[in-house]
Amino acid sequence: MKTLKIPEATIMRLAVYSRYLERAEKQGITTVSSAAIADGTGVSPAQVRKDLAYFGEFGTRGVGYHTGELSSNIRRILGLNRCWSAVIVGAGKLGSALALYEGFLSRGFRIVGVFDIDPKIVGKHLGEIEVLHVSQLEDVVARKKAEIGIITVPASAAQEVGERLVKAGVRALLNFSPHVLNLARDVIVRNVDFSLHLEVLTFNLVFGKIKKEVAEEK
Repeated sequence: MKTLKIPEATIMRLAVYSRYLERAEKQGITTVSSAAIADGTGVSPAQVRKDLAYFGEFGTRGVGYHTGELSSNIRRILGLNRCWSAVIVGAGKLGSALALYEGFLSRGFRIVGVFDIDPKIVGKHLGEIEVLHVSQLEDVVARKKAEIGIITVPASAAQEVGERLVKAGVRALLNFSPHVLNLARDVIVRNVDFSLHLEVLTFNLVFGKIKKEVAEEK
């Protein structure tokens, strides 16, 4: 890599490029251009080239990129050339849906444990995974060598769950709770707030309407 100061937006786009390349491979496409990747992912060719340039030189000028090779390189950059073990704490509707999502495994993420405190939920199976009581969290994290924790509990319980996961050895958390976790700086936390994304959408709808009205007045 040329630099460690890589924009998070670039990493997000790499994940999108990766999915595009996988689809292209399945279609038997052996070579792709930056224009083709851009067209398939909704960005500009220049943005594709800039994003890839952070990690070295790929492809051949005038020819393009070898689809399989570029796909493999991006998966390696994203850490998807190995399997990652993850646990889910909170087996409500969202946690259950995530546990049953087959797309995780295809991208290299294996759910090795699901936990809850509700006696009506504990003991049930989500696919092949049995929901365990949260008291078994630390033991499962240690035995399964879980490296990622997914938090889908109410906001009031999120901080405690985050602390327990970190104490158990987990260093990367995907937090679906609206509570902002206060943890050690070396813990990687990514917050997912669905309502926040909806609010961004409504802002753009309102702003777009205002721009249209201003343009019509002119």
